[in-house]
Amino acid sequence: MHVLRGVSFAAERGRVYAIVGPSGCGKSTLLYQLGLLDQPDDGQVWINGGLMSVADDGRRTAARCRHVGFVFQFHFLLLEFTALENVMLPMRKLARLTPPAMEERALGLLAVVGLGDKARRAAAHLSGGEQQRVAVARALANEPTAILADEPTGNLDARNSGLVFDLLTSLARQNGQTVVLVTHNPEMAARCDDVRPMRDGQFVR
Repeated sequence: MHVLRGVSFAAERGRVYAIVGPSGCGKSTLLYQLGLLDQPDDGQVWINGGLMSVADDGRRTAARCRHVGFVFQFHFLLLEFTALENVMLPMRKLARLTPPAMEERALGLLAVVGLGDKARRAAAHLSGGEQQRVAVARALANEPTAILADEPTGNLDARNSGLVFDLLTSLARQNGQTVVLVTHNPEMAARCDDVRPMRDGQFVR
């Protein structure tokens, strides 16, 4: 059984893409292929000029750490860690900056998402909207080429949904990154630069 069939997708820097369609049509599977979480049985995945679909696990992990930031429906924060520590985790994995530089960048990102005053608060003591904003800051930590978001506002109220979407898209456009967003929200999709409807594992028009 093929979950995806003949899908071809290219994302450009500075643009926001929405992938929409009914549950089970292949949207999340495509996102996980793009983010190197799953490996395709056929076809190719290129990121920033590098062929990743045939790379070994070590190269895929390194490329994912450097080039991809994820925001999921559930924030997946370490709740016993502070907001600051959660944002610093990807930077520690990449090990490109010194610890003081990591902390400075993480504090700056938390300030950008409106949580500068809660940087040292445990994630467990933040609201759902605040936790998702920490997840956005974490996704941006390593200045990735692409930000992949799977229903990132699915558990948020209308106000926080709009805030998280605006943060993702405005920061990505400012930094020349691409955002690929899986969503069931038609209003959110309509605000993206390009909308790609899917059905039965294929793009449709």
